[in-house]
Amino acid sequence: MANMILFHSVLGLRQIERDLAERVRASGHAVTLPDLYQGAATDDLDEGFAIKARIGWDAICLKAREALASTPGDAVLAGISIGAGVVAEFWASRPLAAGVLLLHGLATLPANTRPGLPVQLHVADTDPLFPEPDVRAWQESAEAARADVQVFRYPNSGHYFSDPALPDYNGTAAAQLWSRTLTFLT
Repeated sequence: MANMILFHSVLGLRQIERDLAERVRASGHAVTLPDLYQGAATDDLDEGFAIKARIGWDAICLKAREALASTPGDAVLAGISIGAGVVAEFWASRPLAAGVLLLHGLATLPANTRPGLPVQLHVADTDPLFPEPDVRAWQESAEAARADVQVFRYPNSGHYFSDPALPDYNGTAAAQLWSRTLTFLT
């Protein structure tokens, strides 16, 4: 059984994160799902960035730190889009993490990345926020750090391709992402 902490996207804690948490729990794993926006959520990207700006990155990271305090040190760190940025904030201080799961976003690798650390990245192949050269450079740095890295690119998909509530949704890609995520946790 794995423990996982999942940080939501810039849109806030929404049904997609709750559904993922339920899938993970149904597979026998534990999930911590903090609400970094204190109840605010939206389906609109611009509004999500406005919420993030209103709350402030420091307050968001404080909420994440509070949630991490109650999770085991070996919990898998997971983030959706900007949630990957939250993972990046704490990755270095969680050297015993069992793995890192990045969905729709990149996270800067810390200098103390543990060799052999399982890391999975899931992004759309045409994601304008994470173009191929950036993903390739990220993968090269993860490999140089000797992480056990897997990068999955999803064709014909938009940034939030796993969320059925958004126009980027791609059911086939989403099913692959969820299957690979559950495999990663086991």
